Amino acid sequence: MQGVAQGRSLTELLPTVPAEVRPGVQALTFQVLRQLGTARALVALLAPRKPDSAVHALLCSAVALLLHGPADAGDCAAPSAFVPYAAHTVVNQAVDAARQQRSTQRQAAFVNACLRRFLRERTALQAAVADDLEARWNHPRWWIERTQRDHPDHWQAILAANNQPGPMTLRVNRRLSDPARYQQLLQDAGFAAQPQGEDGLTLAQPQPVDRLPGFADGLCSVQDAAAQLAAPLLLAGRDWPATARVLDACAAPGGKTAHLLELADLNLLALDVDPRRCERVTATLQRLHLKAEVKAGDAARPADWWDGQLFDAILLDAPCTASGIVRRHPDVRWLRRESDVAQLATVQQRLLDALWPLLKPGGRLVYATCSVFQAEGALQLVSFLERHTDAVSLAAPGHLLPGNAGVLAGLQDNKAGGHDGFFYARIDKH
Repeated sequence: MQGVAQGRSLTELLPTVPAEVRPGVQALTFQVLRQLGTARALVALLAPRKPDSAVHALLCSAVALLLHGPADAGDCAAPSAFVPYAAHTVVNQAVDAARQQRSTQRQAAFVNACLRRFLRERTALQAAVADDLEARWNHPRWWIERTQRDHPDHWQAILAANNQPGPMTLRVNRRLSDPARYQQLLQDAGFAAQPQGEDGLTLAQPQPVDRLPGFADGLCSVQDAAAQLAAPLLLAGRDWPATARVLDACAAPGGKTAHLLELADLNLLALDVDPRRCERVTATLQRLHLKAEVKAGDAARPADWWDGQLFDAILLDAPCTASGIVRRHPDVRWLRRESDVAQLATVQQRLLDALWPLLKPGGRLVYATCSVFQAEGALQLVSFLERHTDAVSLAAPGHLLPGNAGVLAGLQDNKAGGHDGFFYARIDKH
């Protein structure tokens, strides 16, 4: 938590935790991050003079784990199903943790006093922060206000969904199996699952991938239901010859690349700016018994990697704020700054404008972001269509909202936790 407060992501931090305790550390950290707005507001009351970063992180973590809520993410005093330890255990372990670190050992008594005061005065303290917007919704104020503007009818449901864990959804490799057969394999292994979309199955309970039947042999992949829309949207309504040239412009880690190849034989180039992430794409394709050309390159600079031959179709899953996948990455909301939205929208515009000339007349581009912010979705599309008179947008889902927060177009929620937040536009070229 101290690392997140310093601007480091859990993707960077969690691999530094010893493997044998990493799952537990991740589960507790996720819970703290989902309660962090409330915890920070309460710690500000318990310690009006903000302690140093290590003590502050320890207090926020302990208070968050002592909270009973929010079950609906709209009431910071509501009961929660996640109560991992008894209150006295949390307090004792927090004090012991303070004593064990040189940077915090002199503050152990202070930590003890703050946490015991919270237990004594819990009701009054939680009532005192009930009207604090960040404490109530556990998101930064700017994020809440932008969501209110962008989705005035759904903003509360979006923020509530962000504070719930996302389900584990699988995509079945249609070259090796089909959803019905794989669902039976899961059932035989003792795992319940519900169909989701064309190729998906949502597990009733998340499982380590090494326990999934046939995972190592390529029978399935882990991919959210919203992410599974990309490949069908790009390929829908046409018979694609094996010579069709397709570009996956920001391909890593390779899930959408693989889905395209599971659905059709294609001459596919998977491009990513990071050579190390390209290795992940290659590993993904190898596990699934699929083949594509994988190349490191900046999609915004085609002159560095493009061979001059136009593409029949382009998938651009553009870099974004990741505001639609907060359920799976609860640190994102606390790491992003308001200025990031405009900066990333500029990157998205540059990518769209750089790739559009690489598409054949009659070709198709799918633009996707895992964001619920209009600046990275609907407004980006409107701006693009104004700049390019040879472009027309047809049959696109638009903004998909996370969990069961509602859907503006194109995808129905299921009872197993719905899908992540995404934006999709299919753009055809005259």
